[in-house]
This record gives sequence, structure tokens and C-alpha cells, in this order.
Amino acid sequence: MSAQEFPRTVIGGLSVSRMIIGTNNVLGGSHRTEARDLHIKGIFSGKEEVARLLEAYLAHGVDTIIGCLINAPHVLDGIKLAEDRTGRKMHYIELGVFDMSNTPEARRDAEAFIRRCARAGCEVFLPLHICVEQLLNKLTRKIDRIEDYLSMIRANGMIPGLSAHMPEVIQYADENEYDVETYIQIYNAIGFLMQVEIETVHRIIWEAKKPVLTIKPMAAGHLNPFVGLSFVWNTIRPRDMVAAGCMTPEEAHEAVEISLAALERRLPDVNGRLHQY
Repeated sequence: MSAQEFPRTVIGGLSVSRMIIGTNNVLGGSHRTEARDLHIKGIFSGKEEVARLLEAYLAHGVDTIIGCLINAPHVLDGIKLAEDRTGRKMHYIELGVFDMSNTPEARRDAEAFIRRCARAGCEVFLPLHICVEQLLNKLTRKIDRIEDYLSMIRANGMIPGLSAHMPEVIQYADENEYDVETYIQIYNAIGFLMQVEIETVHRIIWEAKKPVLTIKPMAAGHLNPFVGLSFVWNTIRPRDMVAAGCMTPEEAHEAVEISLAALERRLPDVNGRLHQY
């Protein structure tokens, strides 16, 4: 497999790898069954297991990780352990979950949560889609009060972005020129969890003013890595990113090689599946 450094892009002046390390396969968000979630959590029960996986990504220059990590201390500890072992810094993107109520108490709690993430080393902060989409107003084509939270993120020294399952989030953010530097959007070849057809999301990504981080390229295991990753890399822009989560170092090495082969228009240097004829 190739040992070259993975291509990079820029989010608000910060250089990040175009492949982003997804953490559903570390935190237990399988999108399959409760048993599968528990299986994942059992595998990644401590910082050592997390660090071994992250070292595989870092070997290829994939140095950026995303997730709801502030409440997962074993993952944050695993990041530090992987950094110490490899001598490479990792970039941490938080998906923030907090109360979006329009009250002084909720606002104080949101500010405290955002400040806590900044102190933990977060560089890019995106309120999670379940928070952002509570404020979406399709009648006015605005995201009500989102500027309050974006200013909190800036005030704490982090780069703001918006996580979305609803593709309108990207459109409204651009139309209203909100202070965001990146967006998240679900994008995969079978439309898994996507709210509109693939072609529409594809156009929205290409027309977005800022880099788009596409998620669920393998549709939570419904697509194999070759199919899922090849589709996404070949249909996004050079500035955009793909979040790819894996469960083993071997899977991470394969995902990187398949991705590089797609970007370079060549045959991936991976072994085939084990078959018994």
C-alpha cells in the first residue's frame, strides 16, 4: 500500500487532511443495532485501543478527527497518546450538542459547553445537526439565532461550521452569509439517510461557498469501502472532505489506499476478499 501523505484542504485557515477520521465506529454509533453498538464500545473501551487505530491513519498523514468527543475522555486521551507515539499533531473537530432554547439559562450552558471544548483543544466546532435543524426556518430561509452560537465559537478561538442532515442548512448559511467555514452533509451512493435525491445534494455540495465535509460514504456498512469511497471521492470538489470511520488499523490502511487510488485514478493496492470456491 502507498505510504504517501494524504492530500489536504483548508478550513478557515487551518490545514487539515481531506480524509477525516470518523468516530461512529469508535463511540458505538453503528446505525445498525444496539448489539452492534455495544460490540463497538466493548472494543474501544480505553485510550490504548483508540490510539492504535489513530496511529494507522497518522501513518498516511490523515491527522483530523471528528465526533462528539468532549464527553468521551478515552478518545481524547487516545488522541494524545497517538500524538506522543508518532510525534504528529492531530486536529480535533467537535460536534457540539447543547440546549438550543431561547433562554438566558440555555445560553449560559451553551457558552460553557463551547468554552469547555476550546479548553480541551478543539480547533473546529460545529453544532450537531440535531441542534442546528431546530432553528431552521424554511419560510424565511434562515437559521434563527444561529449567529449567536457562531459568535460564541469565534470568541473562544475556534473555527465555526454547521453540521447538517438537511441540505438546506448549507444553502441558507450561504444565502445569509453566516460566519461559517465548513459544513457537514450526508452523501453516499445509495442515498442512505439522505433527505433528498443524490443528484440534488451533489449540486448543493458543488455550489457551496465553503468546503463541505461529506459523511457516511459507506452508508454505515451498506456499501463496501471500494464502492462507497470511490463514488464520493470522484464526485466532490478538490476542496471537500470525506469522513471515513474504521474499526481496525487494517481497515484504516485499506480505506486510505482505496481513497488515494480513487483520487489518482489507479488500481488500489489492496488484497481481494477471502473466497473459498
